[in-house]
Amino acid sequence: MGGGLEQETPAEACLCSRPLGKPDILLPQVEGYRGVGDKVLFERAGKKLIFVTDMKRVLIISYYWPPAGGSGVQRWVKFAKYLPAEGWQPVIYTPENPELSSVDETLLKDIPAEAEIIRRPITEPYGIYRRLMGSKASTDMQTLIGAGARAAGGGETAPGGTARATGGEVNPISGGSKNWKQNLSLWIRGNLFIPDPRVWWLGPSVRFLKKYLREHPVDVIVTTGPPQSMHLIGRRLHRATGIPWVADFRDPWTKMFYYKHLHLGKAADRKHHNLEKAVLDEASAVISVTPLVQREFQEMTRTPVVLITNGFDEDDYPVASLEKNPAEFRVTHTGLFAEDGNPLALWDALAAKCAEDEAFRNALRIRLIGKVDEAIVSAIEARGLGPCLDNLGYRPHDVAVAEQRAASLLILPLRQEPEYRNVLPGKIFEYLAARRPVLGIGQEDGAAAQVLADTGAGVMCDWDQSAAIRSAVDRAWSAHLAGSAFSSSGIDRYTRRHLTRLLATLLNQLS
Repeated sequence: MGGGLEQETPAEACLCSRPLGKPDILLPQVEGYRGVGDKVLFERAGKKLIFVTDMKRVLIISYYWPPAGGSGVQRWVKFAKYLPAEGWQPVIYTPENPELSSVDETLLKDIPAEAEIIRRPITEPYGIYRRLMGSKASTDMQTLIGAGARAAGGGETAPGGTARATGGEVNPISGGSKNWKQNLSLWIRGNLFIPDPRVWWLGPSVRFLKKYLREHPVDVIVTTGPPQSMHLIGRRLHRATGIPWVADFRDPWTKMFYYKHLHLGKAADRKHHNLEKAVLDEASAVISVTPLVQREFQEMTRTPVVLITNGFDEDDYPVASLEKNPAEFRVTHTGLFAEDGNPLALWDALAAKCAEDEAFRNALRIRLIGKVDEAIVSAIEARGLGPCLDNLGYRPHDVAVAEQRAASLLILPLRQEPEYRNVLPGKIFEYLAARRPVLGIGQEDGAAAQVLADTGAGVMCDWDQSAAIRSAVDRAWSAHLAGSAFSSSGIDRYTRRHLTRLLATLLNQLS
Protein backbone atom coordinates (compact mmCIF):
# COMPACT_ATOMS: atom_id res chain seq x y z
CA MET A 1 0.00 0.00 0.00
CA GLY A 2 2.96 2.30 0.49
CA GLY A 3 2.93 3.86 -2.99
CA GLY A 4 -0.62 5.07 -2.55
CA LEU A 5 -0.31 6.23 1.05
CA GLU A 6 2.74 8.40 0.59
CA GLN A 7 0.96 10.83 -1.74
CA GLU A 8 -0.35 14.12 -0.43
CA THR A 9 -4.06 14.70 -0.87
CA PRO A 10 -4.82 18.43 -1.14
CA ALA A 11 -8.15 19.52 0.26
CA GLU A 12 -9.48 20.32 -3.19
CA ALA A 13 -8.25 17.11 -4.82
CA CYS A 14 -10.63 14.30 -5.62
CA LEU A 15 -8.14 11.53 -6.25
CA CYS A 16 -4.59 10.37 -5.90
CA SER A 17 -3.60 7.18 -7.68
CA ARG A 18 -0.38 5.28 -8.13
CA PRO A 19 0.90 4.34 -11.58
CA LEU A 20 1.52 0.60 -11.25
CA GLY A 21 -1.23 -1.97 -11.82
CA LYS A 22 -4.79 -1.02 -11.05
CA PRO A 23 -4.57 2.25 -9.14
CA ASP A 24 -5.12 2.44 -5.41
CA ILE A 25 -7.06 5.63 -4.78
CA LEU A 26 -6.90 8.03 -1.88
CA LEU A 27 -9.74 10.46 -1.55
CA PRO A 28 -11.02 12.75 1.19
CA GLN A 29 -13.87 11.46 3.29
CA VAL A 30 -17.01 13.22 2.08
CA GLU A 31 -20.40 13.25 3.70
CA GLY A 32 -22.66 10.61 2.19
CA TYR A 33 -19.83 8.69 0.54
CA ARG A 34 -20.99 5.26 -0.58
CA GLY A 35 -17.99 3.89 -2.44
CA VAL A 36 -17.19 0.20 -2.78
CA GLY A 37 -14.61 -1.50 -0.60
CA ASP A 38 -13.77 1.64 1.37
CA LYS A 39 -12.13 1.69 4.79
CA VAL A 40 -10.76 4.57 6.80
CA LEU A 41 -7.03 4.15 7.33
CA PHE A 42 -5.94 7.27 9.18
CA GLU A 43 -6.35 11.01 9.44
CA ARG A 44 -3.98 13.57 7.95
CA ALA A 45 -4.36 17.31 8.50
CA GLY A 46 -7.85 16.78 9.84
CA LYS A 47 -9.02 14.79 6.82
CA LYS A 48 -10.03 11.16 6.88
CA LEU A 49 -8.50 9.28 3.95
CA ILE A 50 -10.18 6.32 2.31
CA PHE A 51 -8.23 3.57 0.60
CA VAL A 52 -10.30 2.18 -2.27
CA THR A 53 -9.03 -1.16 -3.54
CA ASP A 54 -11.77 -2.78 -5.58
CA MET A 55 -13.30 0.02 -7.65
CA LYS A 56 -12.98 -0.44 -11.40
CA ARG A 57 -12.13 2.53 -13.59
CA VAL A 58 -13.91 3.80 -16.71
CA LEU A 59 -12.43 6.49 -18.96
CA ILE A 60 -15.22 8.72 -20.30
CA ILE A 61 -14.29 10.89 -23.27
CA SER A 62 -16.76 13.77 -23.61
CA TYR A 63 -16.52 17.17 -25.27
CA TYR A 64 -19.21 18.54 -22.96
CA TRP A 65 -18.65 18.79 -19.21
CA PRO A 66 -19.57 21.35 -16.53
CA PRO A 67 -19.55 24.26 -16.34
CA ALA A 68 -21.07 23.70 -19.81
CA GLY A 69 -24.85 23.34 -19.67
CA GLY A 70 -27.38 21.35 -21.66
CA SER A 71 -28.87 17.88 -21.83
CA GLY A 72 -25.73 16.35 -23.38
CA VAL A 73 -23.77 17.40 -20.31
CA GLN A 74 -26.40 16.20 -17.86
CA ARG A 75 -26.42 12.64 -19.23
CA TRP A 76 -22.81 11.86 -18.33
CA VAL A 77 -22.60 14.04 -15.25
CA LYS A 78 -25.48 12.02 -13.81
CA PHE A 79 -23.87 8.73 -14.85
CA ALA A 80 -20.66 9.86 -13.16
CA LYS A 81 -22.62 10.84 -10.05
CA TYR A 82 -24.01 7.33 -9.54
CA LEU A 83 -21.24 5.12 -10.98
CA PRO A 84 -19.20 4.99 -7.74
CA ALA A 85 -22.15 3.37 -5.96
CA GLU A 86 -21.99 0.65 -8.63
CA GLY A 87 -18.27 0.05 -8.09
CA TRP A 88 -16.92 2.23 -10.92
CA GLN A 89 -14.66 5.27 -10.67
CA PRO A 90 -15.33 7.75 -13.51
CA VAL A 91 -12.27 9.26 -15.18
CA ILE A 92 -13.39 12.16 -17.37
CA TYR A 93 -11.34 13.38 -20.34
CA THR A 94 -12.63 16.70 -21.66
CA PRO A 95 -11.31 19.93 -23.25
CA GLU A 96 -10.06 22.68 -20.98
CA ASN A 97 -11.12 25.41 -23.45
CA PRO A 98 -14.26 24.18 -25.30
CA GLU A 99 -16.72 26.36 -27.17
CA LEU A 100 -19.59 26.86 -24.71
CA SER A 101 -23.08 27.54 -26.03
CA SER A 102 -24.40 27.76 -22.47
CA VAL A 103 -23.01 27.66 -18.95
CA ASP A 104 -24.67 26.00 -15.96
CA GLU A 105 -22.51 26.01 -12.86
CA THR A 106 -25.23 24.30 -10.82
CA LEU A 107 -24.23 21.00 -12.48
CA LEU A 108 -20.84 21.13 -10.75
CA LYS A 109 -22.47 19.88 -7.56
CA ASP A 110 -23.26 16.54 -9.24
CA ILE A 111 -19.61 15.66 -9.93
CA PRO A 112 -18.73 13.02 -7.33
CA ALA A 113 -15.65 13.22 -5.12
CA GLU A 114 -14.45 9.95 -6.63
CA ALA A 115 -14.24 11.40 -10.15
CA GLU A 116 -10.92 12.18 -11.78
CA ILE A 117 -11.14 15.05 -14.27
CA ILE A 118 -8.52 15.41 -17.00
CA ARG A 119 -8.70 18.63 -19.02
CA ARG A 120 -6.53 19.12 -22.09
CA PRO A 121 -6.36 22.03 -24.56
CA ILE A 122 -8.26 21.79 -27.82
CA THR A 123 -7.75 23.74 -31.05
CA GLU A 124 -10.89 24.47 -33.03
CA PRO A 125 -11.19 26.22 -36.41
CA TYR A 126 -13.58 28.89 -35.26
CA GLY A 127 -11.31 31.92 -35.59
CA ILE A 128 -11.57 31.71 -39.38
CA TYR A 129 -15.29 31.07 -39.14
CA ARG A 130 -15.94 34.11 -36.97
CA ARG A 131 -13.92 36.33 -39.29
CA LEU A 132 -16.30 35.20 -42.03
CA MET A 133 -19.58 35.26 -40.10
CA GLY A 134 -19.01 37.87 -37.40
CA SER A 135 -17.39 37.85 -33.97
CA LYS A 136 -20.55 36.75 -32.12
CA ALA A 137 -21.61 33.96 -34.46
CA SER A 138 -22.56 30.69 -32.80
CA THR A 139 -20.38 27.60 -33.15
CA ASP A 140 -22.68 25.23 -31.29
CA MET A 141 -23.67 22.00 -33.05
CA GLN A 142 -27.33 22.63 -32.28
CA THR A 143 -27.20 25.90 -34.20
CA LEU A 144 -24.99 24.32 -36.86
CA ILE A 145 -23.01 27.35 -37.89
CA GLY A 146 -25.88 29.64 -38.81
CA ALA A 147 -25.15 33.34 -38.96
CA GLY A 148 -28.46 34.25 -37.35
CA ALA A 149 -27.79 32.34 -34.14
CA ARG A 150 -26.05 33.73 -31.14
CA ALA A 151 -24.34 31.51 -28.58
CA ALA A 152 -24.91 32.08 -24.91
CA GLY A 153 -21.30 33.20 -24.65
CA GLY A 154 -22.12 35.99 -27.12
CA GLY A 155 -25.28 37.02 -25.29
CA GLU A 156 -25.95 38.29 -21.83
CA THR A 157 -24.68 36.77 -18.61
CA ALA A 158 -27.11 35.99 -15.87
CA PRO A 159 -26.27 36.48 -12.21
CA GLY A 160 -23.81 33.97 -10.84
CA GLY A 161 -21.93 33.65 -14.11
CA THR A 162 -24.65 31.61 -15.82
CA ALA A 163 -24.97 32.46 -19.49
CA ARG A 164 -28.18 32.81 -21.38
CA ALA A 165 -28.84 33.25 -25.07
CA THR A 166 -30.36 36.30 -26.66
CA GLY A 167 -32.30 36.54 -29.89
CA GLY A 168 -31.50 35.02 -33.23
CA GLU A 169 -32.34 31.69 -34.77
CA VAL A 170 -31.90 28.59 -32.64
CA ASN A 171 -31.49 26.23 -35.60
CA PRO A 172 -30.94 28.30 -38.74
CA ILE A 173 -29.66 25.37 -40.79
CA SER A 174 -33.18 23.99 -41.18
CA GLY A 175 -35.05 27.25 -41.03
CA GLY A 176 -35.84 29.62 -43.88
CA SER A 177 -33.51 30.85 -46.60
CA LYS A 178 -29.79 31.30 -46.06
CA ASN A 179 -27.38 33.87 -47.40
CA TRP A 180 -24.17 32.98 -49.21
CA LYS A 181 -22.09 33.16 -46.03
CA GLN A 182 -24.36 30.67 -44.27
CA ASN A 183 -24.31 28.32 -47.25
CA LEU A 184 -20.52 28.58 -47.52
CA SER A 185 -20.06 27.93 -43.81
CA LEU A 186 -22.30 24.86 -44.02
CA TRP A 187 -20.34 23.53 -46.99
CA ILE A 188 -17.04 24.04 -45.14
CA ARG A 189 -18.43 22.44 -41.99
CA GLY A 190 -19.79 19.42 -43.84
CA ASN A 191 -17.02 18.75 -46.36
CA LEU A 192 -13.74 19.88 -44.78
CA PHE A 193 -14.24 18.99 -41.11
CA ILE A 194 -15.27 15.33 -41.01
CA PRO A 195 -17.02 14.28 -38.90
CA ASP A 196 -17.04 17.71 -37.19
CA PRO A 197 -14.75 20.63 -36.31
CA ARG A 198 -13.55 18.88 -33.13
CA VAL A 199 -11.62 16.39 -35.30
CA TRP A 200 -8.45 18.45 -34.73
CA TRP A 201 -8.46 17.13 -31.14
CA LEU A 202 -8.14 13.54 -32.34
CA GLY A 203 -4.36 13.26 -32.74
CA PRO A 204 -3.30 15.17 -29.59
CA SER A 205 -5.84 13.28 -27.48
CA VAL A 206 -4.75 9.85 -28.67
CA ARG A 207 -1.08 10.65 -28.02
CA PHE A 208 -1.79 11.94 -24.53
CA LEU A 209 -4.19 9.17 -23.53
CA LYS A 210 -1.99 6.31 -24.76
CA LYS A 211 0.71 7.50 -22.35
CA TYR A 212 -1.83 8.16 -19.59
CA LEU A 213 -3.35 4.68 -19.91
CA ARG A 214 0.05 3.01 -19.63
CA GLU A 215 0.57 4.74 -16.30
CA HIS A 216 -3.03 4.75 -15.08
CA PRO A 217 -4.88 1.74 -16.52
CA VAL A 218 -8.64 1.66 -16.88
CA ASP A 219 -11.02 -1.23 -17.40
CA VAL A 220 -13.29 0.26 -20.07
CA ILE A 221 -13.26 3.30 -22.38
CA VAL A 222 -16.50 5.15 -23.15
CA THR A 223 -16.92 7.83 -25.81
CA THR A 224 -20.05 9.95 -26.08
CA GLY A 225 -21.11 11.90 -29.15
CA PRO A 226 -21.93 14.17 -30.75
CA PRO A 227 -19.47 15.51 -31.51
CA GLN A 228 -18.77 12.20 -33.25
CA SER A 229 -15.02 12.93 -33.24
CA MET A 230 -15.04 11.62 -29.68
CA HIS A 231 -15.78 8.15 -31.07
CA LEU A 232 -12.74 8.36 -33.35
CA ILE A 233 -10.56 8.95 -30.28
CA GLY A 234 -12.02 5.84 -28.65
CA ARG A 235 -11.56 3.82 -31.83
CA ARG A 236 -7.84 4.60 -32.02
CA LEU A 237 -7.31 3.94 -28.31
CA HIS A 238 -9.15 0.63 -28.57
CA ARG A 239 -6.97 -0.39 -31.49
CA ALA A 240 -3.79 0.63 -29.66
CA THR A 241 -4.57 -0.80 -26.22
CA GLY A 242 -7.19 -3.52 -26.64
CA ILE A 243 -9.21 -1.96 -23.80
CA PRO A 244 -12.96 -2.59 -24.28
CA TRP A 245 -14.66 0.46 -25.81
CA VAL A 246 -18.28 1.59 -25.64
CA ALA A 247 -19.61 4.15 -28.14
CA ASP A 248 -22.53 6.13 -26.66
CA PHE A 249 -24.65 7.86 -29.31
CA ARG A 250 -26.74 10.62 -27.73
CA ASP A 251 -27.91 11.40 -31.27
CA PRO A 252 -27.69 9.46 -34.52
CA TRP A 253 -24.89 10.22 -37.00
CA THR A 254 -25.86 10.14 -40.68
CA LYS A 255 -29.57 9.88 -39.83
CA MET A 256 -29.61 12.95 -37.60
CA PHE A 257 -32.21 15.44 -38.82
CA TYR A 258 -29.67 18.13 -39.72
CA TYR A 259 -27.32 15.81 -41.66
CA LYS A 260 -29.17 16.34 -44.94
CA HIS A 261 -28.72 20.11 -44.63
CA LEU A 262 -24.90 20.04 -44.56
CA HIS A 263 -24.40 20.42 -48.34
CA LEU A 264 -22.24 17.29 -48.44
CA GLY A 265 -20.46 16.25 -51.60
CA LYS A 266 -20.42 12.59 -52.58
CA ALA A 267 -16.93 12.02 -51.17
CA ALA A 268 -17.76 13.65 -47.83
CA ASP A 269 -21.04 11.75 -47.54
CA ARG A 270 -19.26 8.48 -48.25
CA LYS A 271 -16.60 9.27 -45.63
CA HIS A 272 -19.23 10.04 -42.98
CA HIS A 273 -20.98 6.74 -43.66
CA ASN A 274 -17.71 4.80 -43.66
CA LEU A 275 -16.63 6.31 -40.33
CA GLU A 276 -20.05 5.63 -38.80
CA LYS A 277 -19.89 2.00 -39.93
CA ALA A 278 -16.32 1.63 -38.62
CA VAL A 279 -17.31 2.95 -35.19
CA LEU A 280 -20.32 0.66 -35.01
CA ASP A 281 -18.34 -2.40 -36.13
CA GLU A 282 -15.19 -1.86 -34.07
CA ALA A 283 -16.72 -0.82 -30.75
CA SER A 284 -17.11 -3.51 -28.10
CA ALA A 285 -20.66 -2.26 -27.53
CA VAL A 286 -22.84 0.60 -28.71
CA ILE A 287 -25.37 2.54 -26.64
CA SER A 288 -28.44 4.18 -28.17
CA VAL A 289 -30.83 6.50 -26.33
CA THR A 290 -34.00 5.57 -28.26
CA PRO A 291 -35.46 2.19 -29.27
CA LEU A 292 -35.91 3.21 -32.92
CA VAL A 293 -32.27 4.27 -33.30
CA GLN A 294 -31.22 1.11 -31.46
CA ARG A 295 -33.07 -0.93 -34.09
CA GLU A 296 -31.49 1.03 -36.97
CA PHE A 297 -27.98 0.64 -35.56
CA GLN A 298 -28.47 -3.06 -34.88
CA GLU A 299 -29.43 -3.57 -38.52
CA MET A 300 -26.11 -1.99 -39.53
CA THR A 301 -23.72 -3.99 -37.33
CA ARG A 302 -23.13 -7.22 -35.43
CA THR A 303 -21.88 -5.26 -32.43
CA PRO A 304 -24.38 -5.41 -29.55
CA VAL A 305 -26.47 -2.22 -29.40
CA VAL A 306 -27.83 -1.52 -25.92
CA LEU A 307 -30.69 0.85 -25.11
CA ILE A 308 -30.00 3.24 -22.23
CA THR A 309 -32.27 6.27 -22.53
CA ASN A 310 -31.82 9.67 -20.99
CA GLY A 311 -33.66 10.23 -17.75
CA PHE A 312 -34.16 12.37 -14.68
CA ASP A 313 -32.41 12.61 -11.34
CA GLU A 314 -34.75 12.11 -8.40
CA ASP A 315 -32.55 14.43 -6.34
CA ASP A 316 -33.61 17.28 -8.63
CA TYR A 317 -37.31 16.59 -7.98
CA PRO A 318 -38.02 16.45 -4.23
CA VAL A 319 -41.16 14.58 -3.26
CA ALA A 320 -42.55 17.59 -1.40
CA SER A 321 -45.16 19.32 -3.54
CA LEU A 322 -44.32 22.71 -4.99
CA GLU A 323 -46.58 25.64 -4.20
CA LYS A 324 -48.26 26.81 -7.41
CA ASN A 325 -49.90 30.13 -8.07
CA PRO A 326 -53.61 29.27 -8.48
CA ALA A 327 -54.19 32.57 -10.25
CA GLU A 328 -51.93 31.58 -13.14
CA PHE A 329 -52.44 28.94 -15.82
CA ARG A 330 -48.88 28.29 -16.94
CA VAL A 331 -48.12 26.80 -20.36
CA THR A 332 -44.41 26.08 -20.05
CA HIS A 333 -41.57 25.05 -22.36
CA THR A 334 -37.99 24.46 -21.23
CA GLY A 335 -34.90 24.02 -23.41
CA LEU A 336 -34.13 24.86 -27.03
CA PHE A 337 -37.16 26.12 -28.96
CA ALA A 338 -36.41 26.20 -32.70
CA GLU A 339 -38.41 27.65 -35.58
CA ASP A 340 -38.88 24.24 -37.20
CA GLY A 341 -40.75 23.17 -34.06
CA ASN A 342 -42.99 26.24 -33.88
CA PRO A 343 -46.45 24.91 -32.76
CA LEU A 344 -48.63 27.38 -34.66
CA ALA A 345 -51.78 25.35 -34.00
CA LEU A 346 -51.15 25.65 -30.26
CA TRP A 347 -50.77 29.44 -30.41
CA ASP A 348 -53.99 29.55 -32.46
CA ALA A 349 -55.79 27.42 -29.86
CA LEU A 350 -54.61 29.60 -26.99
CA ALA A 351 -55.58 32.79 -28.81
CA ALA A 352 -59.05 31.43 -29.62
CA LYS A 353 -59.64 30.38 -26.03
CA CYS A 354 -58.49 33.79 -24.77
CA ALA A 355 -61.05 35.42 -27.07
CA GLU A 356 -63.80 33.16 -25.72
CA ASP A 357 -62.92 32.99 -22.01
CA GLU A 358 -61.95 36.10 -20.07
CA ALA A 359 -60.89 34.09 -17.00
CA PHE A 360 -58.55 32.02 -19.15
CA ARG A 361 -57.13 35.15 -20.78
CA ASN A 362 -56.42 36.73 -17.40
CA ALA A 363 -54.78 33.58 -16.03
CA LEU A 364 -52.70 32.51 -19.05
CA ARG A 365 -48.91 32.75 -18.80
CA ILE A 366 -46.75 31.33 -21.60
CA ARG A 367 -43.42 30.60 -19.89
CA LEU A 368 -40.40 29.96 -22.15
CA ILE A 369 -37.16 28.95 -20.42
CA GLY A 370 -34.12 28.44 -22.64
CA LYS A 371 -32.95 29.56 -26.07
CA VAL A 372 -35.97 30.62 -28.10
CA ASP A 373 -35.99 31.38 -31.82
CA GLU A 374 -37.23 34.85 -32.71
CA ALA A 375 -39.85 33.25 -34.99
CA ILE A 376 -41.47 31.65 -31.91
CA VAL A 377 -41.84 34.98 -30.15
CA SER A 378 -43.10 36.65 -33.32
CA ALA A 379 -45.76 33.96 -33.82
CA ILE A 380 -46.98 34.37 -30.23
CA GLU A 381 -47.12 38.16 -30.46
CA ALA A 382 -48.82 38.07 -33.87
CA ARG A 383 -51.77 36.26 -32.26
CA GLY A 384 -52.19 38.90 -29.57
CA LEU A 385 -50.60 36.73 -26.88
CA GLY A 386 -47.64 39.03 -26.22
CA PRO A 387 -49.02 40.26 -22.86
CA CYS A 388 -49.19 36.61 -21.71
CA LEU A 389 -45.57 35.81 -22.64
CA ASP A 390 -42.69 35.42 -20.18
CA ASN A 391 -39.55 34.78 -22.25
CA LEU A 392 -36.97 34.08 -19.55
CA GLY A 393 -33.99 33.01 -21.67
CA TYR A 394 -31.43 30.44 -20.55
CA ARG A 395 -31.56 29.59 -16.86
CA PRO A 396 -29.67 27.12 -14.65
CA HIS A 397 -30.97 23.57 -14.57
CA ASP A 398 -32.45 23.88 -11.09
CA VAL A 399 -34.47 26.92 -12.16
CA ALA A 400 -35.77 25.05 -15.22
CA VAL A 401 -36.81 22.16 -12.96
CA ALA A 402 -38.74 24.52 -10.68
CA GLU A 403 -40.51 25.99 -13.72
CA GLN A 404 -41.48 22.52 -14.93
CA ARG A 405 -42.99 21.60 -11.59
CA ALA A 406 -44.96 24.86 -11.41
CA ALA A 407 -46.51 24.38 -14.86
CA SER A 408 -50.18 23.76 -15.54
CA LEU A 409 -49.31 22.29 -18.94
CA LEU A 410 -45.86 21.36 -20.26
CA ILE A 411 -45.48 21.57 -24.02
CA LEU A 412 -43.19 19.30 -26.04
CA PRO A 413 -43.10 20.51 -29.66
CA LEU A 414 -40.88 18.33 -31.85
CA ARG A 415 -39.01 19.51 -34.91
CA GLN A 416 -40.87 19.11 -38.18
CA GLU A 417 -38.28 16.77 -39.65
CA PRO A 418 -39.07 13.13 -40.59
CA GLU A 419 -35.93 11.93 -38.81
CA TYR A 420 -37.27 13.34 -35.54
CA ARG A 421 -39.67 10.42 -35.31
CA ASN A 422 -36.77 8.45 -33.76
CA VAL A 423 -35.76 11.11 -31.25
CA LEU A 424 -36.47 11.22 -27.52
CA PRO A 425 -35.70 14.80 -26.40
CA GLY A 426 -33.97 14.87 -23.04
CA LYS A 427 -36.62 17.19 -21.66
CA ILE A 428 -39.33 14.54 -21.97
CA PHE A 429 -37.89 12.63 -19.01
CA GLU A 430 -37.69 15.74 -16.87
CA TYR A 431 -41.28 16.49 -17.81
CA LEU A 432 -42.18 13.00 -16.54
CA ALA A 433 -40.39 13.71 -13.27
CA ALA A 434 -42.21 17.04 -12.89
CA ARG A 435 -45.48 15.06 -12.81
CA ARG A 436 -47.39 17.67 -14.76
CA PRO A 437 -49.55 17.01 -17.88
CA VAL A 438 -47.61 17.06 -21.16
CA LEU A 439 -48.88 18.14 -24.58
CA GLY A 440 -46.59 16.85 -27.31
CA ILE A 441 -46.83 18.20 -30.85
CA GLY A 442 -45.18 16.00 -33.45
CA GLN A 443 -45.23 12.52 -34.97
CA GLU A 444 -47.95 10.43 -33.34
CA ASP A 445 -46.11 7.19 -34.17
CA GLY A 446 -42.70 8.36 -32.90
CA ALA A 447 -40.55 7.45 -29.91
CA ALA A 448 -41.72 10.42 -27.81
CA ALA A 449 -45.39 9.61 -28.42
CA GLN A 450 -44.79 6.05 -27.21
CA VAL A 451 -43.25 7.24 -23.93
CA LEU A 452 -46.16 9.59 -23.24
CA ALA A 453 -48.63 6.81 -23.95
CA ASP A 454 -46.79 4.20 -21.87
CA THR A 455 -46.58 6.44 -18.81
CA GLY A 456 -49.94 8.20 -19.15
CA ALA A 457 -48.08 11.50 -18.83
CA GLY A 458 -49.76 13.21 -21.76
CA VAL A 459 -50.76 13.09 -25.41
CA MET A 460 -48.99 13.63 -28.73
CA CYS A 461 -50.89 15.52 -31.45
CA ASP A 462 -49.74 16.03 -35.01
CA TRP A 463 -48.77 19.60 -35.91
CA ASP A 464 -51.98 20.34 -37.80
CA GLN A 465 -54.44 18.63 -35.42
CA SER A 466 -55.99 21.86 -34.17
CA ALA A 467 -59.04 20.21 -32.57
CA ALA A 468 -56.98 17.68 -30.61
CA ILE A 469 -54.59 20.39 -29.42
CA ARG A 470 -57.52 22.57 -28.31
CA SER A 471 -59.03 19.61 -26.44
CA ALA A 472 -55.76 19.05 -24.57
CA VAL A 473 -55.67 22.72 -23.55
CA ASP A 474 -59.31 22.55 -22.41
CA ARG A 475 -58.65 19.46 -20.27
CA ALA A 476 -55.64 21.07 -18.63
CA TRP A 477 -57.61 24.25 -17.92
CA SER A 478 -60.46 22.28 -16.36
CA ALA A 479 -58.01 20.33 -14.19
CA HIS A 480 -56.39 23.61 -13.14
CA LEU A 481 -59.72 25.10 -12.09
CA ALA A 482 -60.68 21.94 -10.21
CA GLY A 483 -57.29 21.62 -8.52
CA SER A 484 -57.13 18.02 -9.71
CA ALA A 485 -54.06 15.96 -8.89
CA PHE A 486 -52.10 14.60 -11.83
CA SER A 487 -50.79 11.05 -11.93
CA SER A 488 -48.63 8.96 -14.26
CA SER A 489 -47.03 5.54 -13.96
CA GLY A 490 -43.93 3.58 -14.83
CA ILE A 491 -41.51 6.47 -14.71
CA ASP A 492 -39.08 4.80 -12.28
CA ARG A 493 -37.39 3.07 -15.22
CA TYR A 494 -36.12 6.52 -16.27
CA THR A 495 -34.41 7.52 -13.03
CA ARG A 496 -30.69 8.25 -13.31
CA ARG A 497 -29.94 5.66 -10.61
CA HIS A 498 -31.70 2.91 -12.53
CA LEU A 499 -30.13 3.89 -15.83
CA THR A 500 -26.66 3.95 -14.22
CA ARG A 501 -27.23 0.40 -12.99
CA LEU A 502 -27.90 -0.60 -16.60
CA LEU A 503 -24.67 1.10 -17.65
CA ALA A 504 -22.72 -0.57 -14.85
CA THR A 505 -24.09 -3.96 -15.90
CA LEU A 506 -22.75 -3.37 -19.41
CA LEU A 507 -19.37 -2.22 -18.10
CA ASN A 508 -19.12 -5.27 -15.84
CA GLN A 509 -19.85 -7.58 -18.77
CA LEU A 510 -17.04 -6.02 -20.80
CA SER A 511 -14.37 -5.81 -18.10
